[in-house]
This record gives sequence, structure tokens and C-alpha cells, in this order.
Amino acid sequence: MLDDGALEQQLTQARAALRDASRNVVPRERAESVGEAADGRIRVTLGTDGRLSAVEIDPRVLREGSEHLAEELRRAVNAALDGQEPAVDAEPMPDLAAMAATLERIQDQGLRQMREMSLAISENMRKLQQRS
Repeated sequence: MLDDGALEQQLTQARAALRDASRNVVPRERAESVGEAADGRIRVTLGTDGRLSAVEIDPRVLREGSEHLAEELRRAVNAALDGQEPAVDAEPMPDLAAMAATLERIQDQGLRQMREMSLAISENMRKLQQRS
């Protein structure tokens, strides 16, 4: 089993490796993609970066209620996502920046929890020794 220092060192090395790898990643080129729903009254555009760049909603859709709006908006977004062309001859590229951020968050949470558990165990051991 790894002690706190060894685990922290391994996680730090993994974070550094992810940072280094993400610097060398060339993002895939995508075409802009548009999805529509509610008979064209909702229009969603995804930019070349794959992120939402525009949402157009005809005010008449708002009269049909929030549940209808949410469902039609979901359909428009999914249609736009379906319209995204995958990069030619490329496998899906993981989001290394997101992985690094997640790893950092997990490391911080894990180390904090390990310290809290260690302190709690030490405190309980001290109390047990005082009773003896």
C-alpha cells in the first residue's frame, strides 16, 4: 500500500504528464453545425470548436410551457451534435485538460480526506491510550 507521500507524488507526476501531453494536442477541425426543433422555431448552432455558439428561440415557443421548451431545446442541441462531422481518420481525442482538472480535484479531495482520517485515527488512539 502506498503511503501519503508516495501517492501524492504519483498523482503529481500524472498531473504533470497530462499537462505536457495536452500542450502537444492539435484540436480537430470541425464544421459549424445547426440543429432545429419545434418546427424551426428553435435553432441551435455549434461552432467549429464544438461548443454552443448561438441559440435562437421564437418567443411563441415560450407560450407552450417550460417542459415543452426544454424538450424541444434538447432535440435541437442533439440535432446539432448529430450534425457535427467527425475528424477524418481520427479516433476520438480525450479532453486532456478536463482529465487534468478532474485528477487535480480528486487528488486534492483524496489527500484532504486522508489527512482527516489520519487525524481522526490519531485522536481516537490518543483517547484509547488515555483510558488505559
